[in-house]
Amino acid sequence: MTTTGEESELLRSAVRDALKQLAASEDVRRAMATARGYEDRTWQRLSRELGLPGLTIAEEHGGAGLTEAELGIAVEEAGASLLCAPLFATAGLALPLLKALDDEEAIARYAPPIAAGELTATVALAEDSGSWQLAAVTTAASQDDDGWLLNGVKNYVVDGATAGLILVVAKDGAGGLGAFALGQNAPGLAIEQLVTLDQTRKQARLTLSNARAQRVGAADATAAIARATAVSRALLAAEQAGGAQRCLDMTVEYAKARIQFGRAIGSFQAIKQRLAEMLIRTESAKSAAYAALEAAASGTEDLEHVAAVAALTAGEAYGYVTAQTVQLHGGIGFTWEHDAHLYFKRARASAILLGTASELTDLIGRQLAAII
Repeated sequence: MTTTGEESELLRSAVRDALKQLAASEDVRRAMATARGYEDRTWQRLSRELGLPGLTIAEEHGGAGLTEAELGIAVEEAGASLLCAPLFATAGLALPLLKALDDEEAIARYAPPIAAGELTATVALAEDSGSWQLAAVTTAASQDDDGWLLNGVKNYVVDGATAGLILVVAKDGAGGLGAFALGQNAPGLAIEQLVTLDQTRKQARLTLSNARAQRVGAADATAAIARATAVSRALLAAEQAGGAQRCLDMTVEYAKARIQFGRAIGSFQAIKQRLAEMLIRTESAKSAAYAALEAAASGTEDLEHVAAVAALTAGEAYGYVTAQTVQLHGGIGFTWEHDAHLYFKRARASAILLGTASELTDLIGRQLAAII
């Protein structure tokens, strides 16, 4: 089900108003200082009152039955607020993969508690190289009489130390890739919380030593994983666009208020040019992200290409805008007390989360070559 323009704006307004109460600067700083990286009260309100993790879950499983376009609105607002919560890991990474695998039994098992905010989830794909390319996966899955065993290492797993459901991508021994579900307390699973640049988004390293898991989906899941990755990239691009817009807004306000040589610094041509470039890049990121979200919502064949373009565009735009935000705020922009550095760090970490600029450029090139 899709929403009208008016309904989408109502959703945006509701999420924005809630985040003003739940993800103000002091809330973000308090949450990021905790071991879990988020507060239960925040997650429960976002889940039970707004239903954010269940926006794309079918109504029969307790969700709203909406599309990635509507979820993108929530994620965009979350990015603007630097929300510390497992929303992206659960709804942006795990759910797209769970849906793409098309395993009705698994969906019936996991979707209802996710929609209710009782279960958080994530995807473990990247390994020590940090690459999100499927060809880089070396973690192996082997089968015995009792099910599946996983061996290998997964790194940079978003909310990997707190997610109740972890979907691990591994080689299945038959030449393909599979997705395997396991919980925090699975035998053979060791979890190490990482110290990362972006303190607002926790990541973990998982060591799998004959870790007992259950396969989700059947046969080779390579195509499903690739499609889910495209959806995740579209959602991440929306989050980055939201962060870029917030940084642009705060920088414009500062340029209006900061007086230098008897004039607001925003009246100087050099500052105007930088602000104009920030606006252009922010709007480009939003346009690319919205196009990718629409492709995900409608299931078009060019989703992977459009999502890769969005990821590259939004990642580079967010990096540029946050750097300018720090610089144009002058001395205060470099201090711990100002939020500019939090956005700067989020931008740098997000830009390589689901593929570096080089990897995305290579992917786009291969996609174009295939078309030609």
